[in-house]
Amino acid sequence: MRIVVQRVSEASVTVAGKITGEIGKGLMVLLGIEDADTDEDIRWLSGKITGLRIFDDENGVMNLGIKEAGGDILLVSQFTLHASTKKGNRPSYIKAAKPDISIPMYEKMIAQLEMDLGKKIATGIFGADMKVRLLNDGPVTICIDSKNKE
Repeated sequence: MRIVVQRVSEASVTVAGKITGEIGKGLMVLLGIEDADTDEDIRWLSGKITGLRIFDDENGVMNLGIKEAGGDILLVSQFTLHASTKKGNRPSYIKAAKPDISIPMYEKMIAQLEMDLGKKIATGIFGADMKVRLLNDGPVTICIDSKNKE
């Protein structure tokens, strides 16, 4: 699994003109799933997301996690995170999992994040043509790959 985590002041997802998920201060997480991903990848990444100390404390130092900061999470599926650009200029998405694998994994990630965060998270709609808006705070943007554990 690959994720892109962005600390945001606000973020939302719109599908067909209707907002399907929105948050104020928190984390917008783009999630890419591949065939080799397991429940262990979900647990590890969820722990990383909810444990990242990237919110400012009272001294303006990035020292707080999302729970301490009182933030929310918006999770958006994004198969293009597994794009391969090794050959030519047209990306290949062969590593991205097909819906029969990725939909259940996406749903498990939602459940795990809600459990680890202790509240509901906002989401997009899997496979939909989504319009994502966000105001990146900082900017703070972090890429994490569960296979490399970095």
